[in-house]
Amino acid sequence: MEPQLLHSVTDSVATVVVHHPAKRNAMTAAMWRALPPLLDTLAADPGVRALVLTGEGGTFCAGADISTLRGSPEEAQGLAVRAEDALAAFPKPTLAAIRGHCVGGGAQLAAACDLRFAEEGALFGVTPAKLGVVYPASATRRLVALVGPATAKYLLFSGELIDTVRALRTGLVDEVLPAGELGKRVAEFTRVLVSRSQLTQAAAKEFANGRTDRDAYWSAQARGSGDTAEGVAAFLERRPPRFTWGVPTSG
Repeated sequence: MEPQLLHSVTDSVATVVVHHPAKRNAMTAAMWRALPPLLDTLAADPGVRALVLTGEGGTFCAGADISTLRGSPEEAQGLAVRAEDALAAFPKPTLAAIRGHCVGGGAQLAAACDLRFAEEGALFGVTPAKLGVVYPASATRRLVALVGPATAKYLLFSGELIDTVRALRTGLVDEVLPAGELGKRVAEFTRVLVSRSQLTQAAAKEFANGRTDRDAYWSAQARGSGDTAEGVAAFLERRPPRFTWGVPTSG
């Protein structure tokens, strides 16, 4: 099978799989290009309420396929940045399910997700210093926001790999699971996500990502949605809520 991004939707959860096992799921130029339009399609699907990004087999993603840097490194980096930005802008909750190596462009993609769950034994690294590449400004800022300036500098200056113990301690990952338990935990947690209010999630995602010009918009959405009334009624009636607000396909 050619290197590609595979995807499926089950129980309102979209799963995108980085599939390039011959090179530890390294991202080719074609794969970087394919990610933004794929995300647009999934974002517009009202049946998708959360997204999981993972890698084929026992590796998340070993980074960019280095052969893509032989031509124009700037063009290759631009493709990665556009893909990363598209993932960060996905309007519904995103979760990276990480096994094995999560390095370079793989770490860039994982950092662009809202949450990161990893299996014990996973390794993380941000490796541009090994290639003499200037890490993109947007990716650097995202990494600093996630782990703080000291850990970001450690990763970027050295290119060294860190294990799940340090990744969890520094905030690079949110949960670490024993071997064989990652898939079960991700399925369990995404069931929780799809049961919650999309209104709450979408507004919280924008606010947490630093957007400051949409307070009035979200107040209006809350007033008109009926989600709050439904949530309160469901709580008082001791039943699961039936939230109806959905992420607009544009705007």
